[in-house]
Amino acid sequence: MQTELSFIDLISHASLLVQLVMLALLVASVVSWAMIVDRYRTLKAARGSTERFEEQFWSGGDLGELYKELNSGEQDPGGIGNIFSAGFREFARSRRTRGIAPEAVVEGSRRSMQVALSRELDVLENSLPFLATVGSISPYVGLFGTVWGIMHSFQALGNVQQASLSMVAPGIAEALIATAMGLFAAIPAVVAYNRYSNDVERLHSRYEEFIDEFTSILQRQAHTQ
Repeated sequence: MQTELSFIDLISHASLLVQLVMLALLVASVVSWAMIVDRYRTLKAARGSTERFEEQFWSGGDLGELYKELNSGEQDPGGIGNIFSAGFREFARSRRTRGIAPEAVVEGSRRSMQVALSRELDVLENSLPFLATVGSISPYVGLFGTVWGIMHSFQALGNVQQASLSMVAPGIAEALIATAMGLFAAIPAVVAYNRYSNDVERLHSRYEEFIDEFTSILQRQAHTQ
């Protein structure tokens, strides 16, 4: 007579250490999925705000009015908007200070934008190290649970005189679940990390390009006014 064990039965009959490994992988998978969804929303919002800001910026309007609009509290300036605000704020403050050379005014604005850029990148890259960690170590954690479970199953055979496959199979099956759960946690995390890292790098490039272009505009204004 054969006894068919369900997925829940295999987990419930696993050793305590293997169950702890499965629980850790399950928690890691749930947390990584929550971060995947959060990063998706954050990066989508960053791309959208960048598109809207660049359309406003290059429309030929007054930069002072654009700065007031972005800082009126009616809308979120977004990443590139915060970079622009930091540079324009420093430029306007330095221009009101007597005795500062135009080159120093522009350089101060550029430094302010670089600081704002670093803050925005920190926001965009949040949770990515965790996804990289889950993607890299989860298979090994699952493999550890599998090896331990198989060792536990074979050690149990030492207490019987006659061993059979039906005695070993359930223990091996429950141990292999740990490897499956490790892959289940790792694969989405790796895919999301690679995708989001590429998205962050593209936004970083766009931010850097904007800083260069805006710095050129400020240089012209600093020497003409």
